[in-house]
Amino acid sequence: MGSSLSSRRRWLIFALALTAGVLNLVDRQIISVLKPTIAADLGWSDDDYGTLAAWFQGGAAVGFLIAGWIVDRLGAKWANAAGVAAWSIMAMTHGWAHSFAQFVLCRTGLGATEAMGTPSTVKTIAVLFPPASRSLGFGLSNAMNSLGAILAPLAIPFVALVWGWRGAFIAAGVVGIGWVLAWLLASRGVDFGDRVSVGSGGARRDGRPFLLERNTWTIAVGKVLSDATWWLMLFWMPDYFHRQFGLSGTDLGPPLALAYCGSMAGSLLSGYAANTMLARGISANRTRKTLMLASALCVVPVPLALHVDAYWPAVALLALALAGHQGFSTNLFGLIADVTPRNRVGRVTGFGAFCGNMGGAAISKVSGLVLAAGLGYGPLFGFAACSYLLALGWIQLTMRRIVSVDEPQTAA
Repeated sequence: MGSSLSSRRRWLIFALALTAGVLNLVDRQIISVLKPTIAADLGWSDDDYGTLAAWFQGGAAVGFLIAGWIVDRLGAKWANAAGVAAWSIMAMTHGWAHSFAQFVLCRTGLGATEAMGTPSTVKTIAVLFPPASRSLGFGLSNAMNSLGAILAPLAIPFVALVWGWRGAFIAAGVVGIGWVLAWLLASRGVDFGDRVSVGSGGARRDGRPFLLERNTWTIAVGKVLSDATWWLMLFWMPDYFHRQFGLSGTDLGPPLALAYCGSMAGSLLSGYAANTMLARGISANRTRKTLMLASALCVVPVPLALHVDAYWPAVALLALALAGHQGFSTNLFGLIADVTPRNRVGRVTGFGAFCGNMGGAAISKVSGLVLAAGLGYGPLFGFAACSYLLALGWIQLTMRRIVSVDEPQTAA
């Protein structure tokens, strides 16, 4: 990126990239926050909702297979604009869906287009900031996504009260189109210098295929194990509060918002801690793995949420688990930027997210079947409790020492 980009404009572009993450999460959350209303209106069962969640995850997973490639080809500037425009249009289509088949198409399309979000954001942070500052950038990004999760259960029910649940989908899409216009104005004339060379010899200059790199598979399996729990919470937490404590509609807003405050805190604390440790000369290996372990341990108590009599202690336990997820995720994204050349960041991120979403699709469908069978949330929360420790174990097994491609470490 050219040196002519001022610090003020750099932070404006970064701020817009963060708000894109908020829009991405709010658009996908509308259906889960309004599930009781939409299910009653359209006659959905738990298994139907699980099927829709699985189709969304499947669409996102397939989308991630090509999203990373598109992001690396377009570069951060145009990938952000194209991604937000596409998923905003798909969000609006939900407002005109009536049959279950139509909803399947809408959810699949939304998942596929929202796949542009993660690789675009990771690439944007990788090109905007030097290595020592990226962890805080990823922490802020995850925190803003958490802000979207906090705002969604507070704002969406009130929008639905005024315009109905269909109007909520349409309103979210309109806001997204407005964001695209703001992004194009803010990034006008900016060259991030992050596009992959094309044309004669372009593929050869890009080096060894990224799927043959061990680092790619370290990240991919780590994403499968950790993201499954995130998607479990994202899609099913409103239903958990409804099923466990009888909450619905606007009553769901405060507990969901407070639970997602935990995810915001985890993002910020983990990003700040990683930046501080790296600035003090602690190796990337020790920094990432120490913070991942601390984050994984935060999720272990989550099954206790099934054994409390009031929903506020459950909120606290879920907030701790969500903080753990975002702390783990912040350092996993940091790991991608640590070990991946920036002209491959989109593809490695996209493939990792594809694998994570396949895990999400599986847990979404399994959750519907487990609940329909009357087994409750016990087996699901039990899996969540150990999923991050398993992910960290895999990372340690396949990447004994993390070495940054920008600043190789000499100490473990």
